[in-house]
Amino acid sequence: MLRRVVRWVLMLLALLAVAWGSVAVAAEVISRLPKARGEMVDIGGRQLRLVCEGAKGASPTVWMESGAFSGAADFAAIQQKLAARGLRSCAYDRAGMGYSDPGPRPRDGDAIVADMKALMAASGETGPYVLMGHSMAGLYLRQFAAANPQQVVGLVLLDAVTPEMVERPEAERFAAAMERIAQFGAVAGSLGLTKPLYWWGDRIGLPPQGRAEKRRGFISGRQSRNAYAEVRGWRAAAAQAAAAGPLRPEWPVAVITAGPRTAQMSMWDEVRQAPARGSRFPMLRALPEANHRTMLGLVHGDAAVDGVEHVLRHAAGRAAAAP
Repeated sequence: MLRRVVRWVLMLLALLAVAWGSVAVAAEVISRLPKARGEMVDIGGRQLRLVCEGAKGASPTVWMESGAFSGAADFAAIQQKLAARGLRSCAYDRAGMGYSDPGPRPRDGDAIVADMKALMAASGETGPYVLMGHSMAGLYLRQFAAANPQQVVGLVLLDAVTPEMVERPEAERFAAAMERIAQFGAVAGSLGLTKPLYWWGDRIGLPPQGRAEKRRGFISGRQSRNAYAEVRGWRAAAAQAAAAGPLRPEWPVAVITAGPRTAQMSMWDEVRQAPARGSRFPMLRALPEANHRTMLGLVHGDAAVDGVEHVLRHAAGRAAAAP
């Protein structure tokens, strides 16, 4: 009787392994089918993938920096919405993410901002820019803006982290938990265990091409390893952003946050909204019906576009008022 039970258990495990492997192979094949949007830009012996949409015009380009674990794919819906309003935007994959070549370690703020500057210079896109950042990108944009004020028109911050947030004890616990999750993801992705999860890779609500790119990155072992390297650099990035200095009060700043208004969210919003409260031209927008991911998608992404238009409107008014 015991042998029969063991035999059935082994057969079941074998069937599950075959099914898992078949789904993994199918996901790998499907993920390689769509052609990537954008172009590969050389920044000096390495290439980063850059996706620019919308016609060049009189308005400044919106330069986008994604949060953790992804790249240009996250902004596919917002780029589509900006192009529909006649605005140009550029999003890119950081080193080792998406389609971009890996970069030197550590992947802290200094490394990421240096890559961003090199890509801007090599891209042919002229500044100054409206800077848009989601989540941890807030650290990188803070450092870039403080060090390169001539390249900044204003900022649109989407659930964006500030250096002051990272100083809080609650943030340290969150960062430690995220580091463990990223480490597990790096191991699982490298072993191919995430491939059958391909169809759950887009929880933003992206248009078709962006969805395909997001799913491809979601099951990529290489991307998961580089995402882990970035997460390990968060504390250094926060210190580097704080050392670079504050944002200038004359820059228009739009801060958009997502999620229901709970006591914990209110605590985080106090520091997330600080960049707008320190601006002479602030915009604060809460999206209680959206979450940290869906605020970038087709359903809720209009708020980010409104933030860009707020920045452009006040930047143009400030320029007209200047002697």
